[in-house]
Amino acid sequence: MPGTDVAEAQRLVLGELPDLPHLPELPARGPGADMIGRGGTFLDGIPIELYAARWRVAARPGHDLRVARDLLERDLDTMTEQAGEYSGLYKIQVPGPWTLAASLGLPIGGQVLRDHGAARDLADSLAEGVRAHVAEVRARLPRASVLLQLDEPSLPAVLAGRVPTESGFGTLRSVDPSVARSALSAVMSAAGVPSVVHCCASSVPLTLLREAGAIGVALDLSLVRDLDALGEQLDSGLGLLAGVSGRSAAEQADQVRDLWRKLGFSKKSLPAQVVVTPPCGLPADAKVRSTLTAVREAGRRLTADLD
Repeated sequence: MPGTDVAEAQRLVLGELPDLPHLPELPARGPGADMIGRGGTFLDGIPIELYAARWRVAARPGHDLRVARDLLERDLDTMTEQAGEYSGLYKIQVPGPWTLAASLGLPIGGQVLRDHGAARDLADSLAEGVRAHVAEVRARLPRASVLLQLDEPSLPAVLAGRVPTESGFGTLRSVDPSVARSALSAVMSAAGVPSVVHCCASSVPLTLLREAGAIGVALDLSLVRDLDALGEQLDSGLGLLAGVSGRSAAEQADQVRDLWRKLGFSKKSLPAQVVVTPPCGLPADAKVRSTLTAVREAGRRLTADLD
């Protein structure tokens, strides 16, 4: 979300998304509030630091990691203050192991992804950190049910061998799908709560994600090219967080209805299987309240189709 006031962001989320609020992320606050910096706070025994404006694995915890952890602690305190009595489904999100491996540098240079042993250690470390994070959120929100979202925008590139090297002149070797699936499964299993995977890219490996244990996927509908593959996974029971970008709730609802019609599914199954969301985060100039209100209203319109 845009802005730097986490208290206001949390109030906005709880007010506009009462059926599925989440812990807001505000990267505009600077390093440590960004996705990769925050991801480093969940790594157990692997400290990170900023070097040349990029995050890399560090020899020991330092100032940069303390800042990131302080920001997370402040966000959790705000969540506890405002949502401590909340009794519904509450979403938290962390970067997935492959996006972290593609983004974090090694002390000797290059990304963690270039060293498959280091990538495996990173995934194991993340699994332990996510286990602890989920446990803390559960303790702070004792009446809520936690939903974990793994953000994996880099996963398709990791699988296809399209992640550029540090120099930008080459690409890193691809990761075998079975290895990618195992790491994702380890993190989701460690969390011990239902998990969805968000990937705002084309060619999302839907089968792999379902086999890894995801109960749903969060996609930008404008990037979906293979409707048959999506339909197959939805038919197997996978949930869909449908990212839509229409200017109004009516347009957004129409996009989801049109997708459901093309897939040949009964509209009766739609409200139980689909959540309407913005496509991928919110830009700095977005009218945040109206954007969140629109997706909520679009969901209500889809539910009303059954009346």
